[in-house]
Amino acid sequence: MDDIMDVAVVGAGQAGLAVSYLLRRSGVQHVVLERGRIGESWRSQRWDSFYLNTLNWGNGLPGSEFHPGAADAFGSRDQLVSFFERYASSFDLPVRQHTAVTALERLSTGGYALHTEEETLRARAVVLATGGMSRPKVPSMARRLSSEIINLSAGTFRNAEALPNGAVVVVGSGQSGCQIAEELLAAGRRVYVCASRVGRVPRVYRGRDSMDWMRDMGFLEVRIEELKDPSMQYAAQPQVSGTNGGHTVSLQSLARDGATLLGRVLDVEGNILKLGSDLRECVVFADDKAKAFKADIDAFIDREGIQAKAPEPDPGEPALPDLKGSDRLETLDLRSTGVGSVIWCTGFDADWSWVKVDVFDERGRPRQRAGITESPGLYFVGLPWLAKRKSGILYGVSEDAVRIVEHIESHVLALNAG
Repeated sequence: MDDIMDVAVVGAGQAGLAVSYLLRRSGVQHVVLERGRIGESWRSQRWDSFYLNTLNWGNGLPGSEFHPGAADAFGSRDQLVSFFERYASSFDLPVRQHTAVTALERLSTGGYALHTEEETLRARAVVLATGGMSRPKVPSMARRLSSEIINLSAGTFRNAEALPNGAVVVVGSGQSGCQIAEELLAAGRRVYVCASRVGRVPRVYRGRDSMDWMRDMGFLEVRIEELKDPSMQYAAQPQVSGTNGGHTVSLQSLARDGATLLGRVLDVEGNILKLGSDLRECVVFADDKAKAFKADIDAFIDREGIQAKAPEPDPGEPALPDLKGSDRLETLDLRSTGVGSVIWCTGFDADWSWVKVDVFDERGRPRQRAGITESPGLYFVGLPWLAKRKSGILYGVSEDAVRIVEHIESHVLALNAG
């Protein structure tokens, strides 16, 4: 099998680049296949004003002393993409851009075949580094929206100026929903926010950023086996923002700034959104999560004898303004309210339809343990909760990549020796 390479990495985002750097450092023959450009998902599926919600000190990659910007700042979409490009260039990583893998199959003789539009490549090991957020996750009911309304997602929204005139409905109040709603309000748009059950954290508490506290408290190091409730690995990331230097966001702050808050969307019929009556429950849920997080920090400070600032008022907890009955609305007529567009901020997921290897459960989720699958030589990197809470953010990629590359070296060396 002279034409078989050692390793093929699929995806040139943070996970794929980290794995490639470690493979090159170890002298392992490999290639990185990217469907578009380096960092393509960050380029094409994030809006123009997108900022990371994690401080730059946690956004580096192995072997590099630089990151998207100042360590105590929040990197923009463009800064992150530029960082990825400089990283790949500085280490001369073997990235083939505009090379989409259309199918991955296991070879009967061992190893894998990667089919692209131009050729078929073979590799002894394959790392799937396309991540768990490669496409917007939009509910099927969105297809029932009237054709008179522009139908977008967090992955296709770009900026307020690109939207048609009129009010905007933002469906979902996670990180993307809150940030997009804030941008639209700042642009003078009338905004309706259909809430979702998402926790929140203050951006700063007792003088330090929430990410600093998470790191020092070991919050990011929690292993998936240590979760008391395994379903928490699928929970949405808490409301918080890295825009405008980083700040706290909440449903209350959106209402304070002029958004009309509504319950979650239950169904769609043309110009009519059917709404739930759970708005106030969503507010309470988010606030309870924030209070629990602050209580954990207080306990940590007391336990460790840390000299910290006194608790400051939470800017995410202004009194909920008069909702004027919006929390009791059962429907929203988009035509009569002048809505011109709906943006579905309902999360992202992964597309594994091209992977023709039996490594997925009945829900389509990868069967893996810390990134290692039961199919010899097939790995995942860059997924949320791959091994720890931090696995799904840039801060956790390096550790996961090191573990996977160590396993690959043993696997590839064993095959080569045979």
